[in-house]
Amino acid sequence: MAKVLVTVIGASLFIHVVLMGVAIWRVWRGENVIDRLMAVDLLSTLCIAVLVLAALVFRERVYIDAALGLAALGFIGMVALARYISDDHMY
Repeated sequence: MAKVLVTVIGASLFIHVVLMGVAIWRVWRGENVIDRLMAVDLLSTLCIAVLVLAALVFRERVYIDAALGLAALGFIGMVALARYISDDHMY
């Protein structure tokens, strides 16, 4: 890979990891359940992005497969949790 591409991917990985830390903080200290649910959704999206960037760095297709699986499970999980919260069965 070109030197510029490696630098950009490294910087992007760093930014995504920092954003994952912010999302984890929001899950931990969220004001209500909706804020925490949105932070968990953001966290799963950032994990998918990190897996795709790792696939670019290591040139392994297994990371793309893991990202696709995580995306499918994340979508189904978010729909299920949102439905559970909207039915007022949370508390």
